Amino acid sequence: MKAVPQISHYMTTHPHSVRVDLCISKADKMMKEFKIRHLPVMEHEKLIGIISDRDIKFVMAFKDVNPDVTTISEIVIEDPYIVKPSSLLSDVCAEMSAHKYGSALVVDNNKLVGIFTWVDALGAVSELFEGRLKK
Repeated sequence: MKAVPQISHYMTTHPHSVRVDLCISKADKMMKEFKIRHLPVMEHEKLIGIISDRDIKFVMAFKDVNPDVTTISEIVIEDPYIVKPSSLLSDVCAEMSAHKYGSALVVDNNKLVGIFTWVDALGAVSELFEGRLKK
């Protein structure tokens, strides 16, 4: 039986991130440009949270919100799911499934090194099916 791979094998390295003081309209534009749904939020090189495209769409739906003035600091989720690069794929996927997390931020020595999303998880499943189950 083969060992369960580490999350570092499937994570997206060098994820795009945003500063906490960026307006949400720019974050929304960035997500559309790079075709991503999650952005780690940084303050002075320190990871402080995450936002998703759903967070932005929800806030922008309010009539009194000006997306060019409202900043990421007002919508950031400050307690994101964080894992180490050595975390096992099976453990991370189980936790994401159990709590309905859309992503896991991968941190090594207090530095953001990657992001693992449900899209990465589907890629991992596909690769595992091809390599381990198909004969």
